[in-house]
Amino acid sequence: MPGETSEPVGIAILAKAPLPGLVKTRLVPLLGPQGAARLQRALVVRTVETACRAGTGPVTLWTGLDPDHEVFTALASQFDLRLARQHDGDLGARMLAAIAAGPTLVIGNDCPPLTPHHLREAAAALRDDNDAVIIPAEDGGYVLIGLRQPQPALFCAMRWSVPTVLAETRRRMAQCGLRARELAALWDVDVPEDLGRLLQPGFEDLLATLGAHLINRNAGAFESRFAFSHSG
Repeated sequence: MPGETSEPVGIAILAKAPLPGLVKTRLVPLLGPQGAARLQRALVVRTVETACRAGTGPVTLWTGLDPDHEVFTALASQFDLRLARQHDGDLGARMLAAIAAGPTLVIGNDCPPLTPHHLREAAAALRDDNDAVIIPAEDGGYVLIGLRQPQPALFCAMRWSVPTVLAETRRRMAQCGLRARELAALWDVDVPEDLGRLLQPGFEDLLATLGAHLINRNAGAFESRFAFSHSG
């Protein structure tokens, strides 16, 4: 059957354990430490489900903060994936380590609209003689980067979590002479202004984890922030 002999493209998920006060800290003013941790947990679960459903190749969950957290071990028992501890160093060092073994797509757990189709499309781009593939984030970063082989120049001495990450990555790809494909941009959940997007259909599972009382208390804020983020 078509696709049976397709080259495997691994998926590496970088995720932090859902520890209150240590994850999604920019959302704490709106959700509180416990609410932010619950959202992190739900995002990790959703991302693992998406990656495993994509079926592009082996899935590795690179764990951080508390590598032995029960959410990670539970996912490993439920899904066909491997657990690995994130390497020391900044985000670039951790991503680079995750690409050490052949064609790989690297993602975080902050992009709820990412679907199996996006991952299959990115994997197909690597199989189609591209050295790299990227899915931009609307905030100026990216939600996925895929490489056929490690490219240290894309990750070393990079300033992360700023709106120039994507532009700088494009510049470095060109400088390295990489053939790259860029897919349509997606959004991620980093700041309070992003939370209103979860009111759209398809993200009910994430809203449910926050609890009805929290949603009702913050509904106005969610809606106003969502409107603000889509204005102008």
